[in-house]
Amino acid sequence: MLCHFVIRTFASLAVFASIAVASSQVAQAAPKMVIGTVVWIGYGPFYVADAKGFFKKYGLDAKLQNFNDPAVIPSAIASGAVDGGMLTYDQVIGTDAKGLGLQVVMPIDYSNGADAIVAKRYITTVSQFKGQKIGYNPLSPSDFLLTYALMKNGMGEKDVQSVSMTPESVPAAMASGGIPIGVTYEPSLSQIVAMDGGKKFHVVFSSKDAPGLITDVLVYNKSYIQKHPAEVKATIEAYLEGLAYMKSHPEETDAIIGKAMGISAKDVKDQMSGVFNIPLDGMVKSFTKSTSTTSFYGSGPVIGKVLMGKKQITAVPPIENTFDASFVMALNKK
Repeated sequence: MLCHFVIRTFASLAVFASIAVASSQVAQAAPKMVIGTVVWIGYGPFYVADAKGFFKKYGLDAKLQNFNDPAVIPSAIASGAVDGGMLTYDQVIGTDAKGLGLQVVMPIDYSNGADAIVAKRYITTVSQFKGQKIGYNPLSPSDFLLTYALMKNGMGEKDVQSVSMTPESVPAAMASGGIPIGVTYEPSLSQIVAMDGGKKFHVVFSSKDAPGLITDVLVYNKSYIQKHPAEVKATIEAYLEGLAYMKSHPEETDAIIGKAMGISAKDVKDQMSGVFNIPLDGMVKSFTKSTSTTSFYGSGPVIGKVLMGKKQITAVPPIENTFDASFVMALNKK
C-alpha cells in the first residue's frame, strides 16, 4: 500500500513538473507585442506573417492593432497603449524633433504611387490648386505629400483651403462634391479614381514624383528596443518570411492581404504596383550614408526642410538618432 502511494506521489509530482515546465516554456516562447498600424497595401508581409503564424514561429505573440488615423500612433506608442508602430519616416522626423525618441528598426516599403493627390479632371497641375479646397489628414503622410507638392511648385499651405479629414473620408467627400481635390492612399485612392468609370477624377501628383520620401517604417521607443531586443528581432524576421512567402505564393497571399484590408485579391494585385516592399539588402541601403532619398541620410534632411517650412518643427533631429540599424545589419550578416 505504501509502495502504491509512493508511486502515485512520484507520478503526480512528475505530471505537475511537466505541466510547470511546459507552461514556463509557453510563457517564455511567446511574449506579447501590440503593433499600431493602419490598413495599407505596403503592410502585406505583416498580414501574411500574422495569417501564416510566422510571428509565433519566431517566438512572438504579436497583434496588429488598426488605427483610423496614423497621426495618433506616435502618441499611442508614447503612452504605452501599443508597443511599436508602423509609421512613415516623415512622422518619425516630426515626432523626434519634439523629443518623443522613436527609432526606426526596419524600413518596410517605399510608396511608389499608392499615396496621391487626386482631383477633378479639369485640374491638371499642382499650380491649379491655388484657392481650392483640399481634403487631407493633418500631420500624416498625406499632409507631407501635399506640402512637398506645393513647395515644388512655389506654393504653401496658405495658398489653398485645407479641409481636415481622415484618409478614409476623402472618397465620400469627393463623390459628394464637397471638395474638388483630396489626398489619400490605397485602398481609398483606387475608389476615387474608379468613380464614374474613371471619368470624374484623376491623379495629379503622387509618391512616384517623390521617390523614397514616403517610406513606411517599423518603429519603437528607444527604451523598448533596449529592453526587448529579442522581440524586435523576431518581428523583423517574421516580416522577411512573410515577404518571401508572398513571392512564392502570390495567389494565396493576395487573398490573405485582401481579407486583412477588406478588398478583393484582384484589387490587391492592382494596388501592389504602387508600393515596393523592401528586401533585406535594400534595408541595408536605407541605413547607409548616401544623398539618395532611398537612404534615411538622404531623405531625412529633405523631410526636415518640408516640416520646418510648415513650422511643424523648429529643428531637424540628428538623422543617426532616428534609427537603430543594428538588427538589420546583424540579420544581413547571417
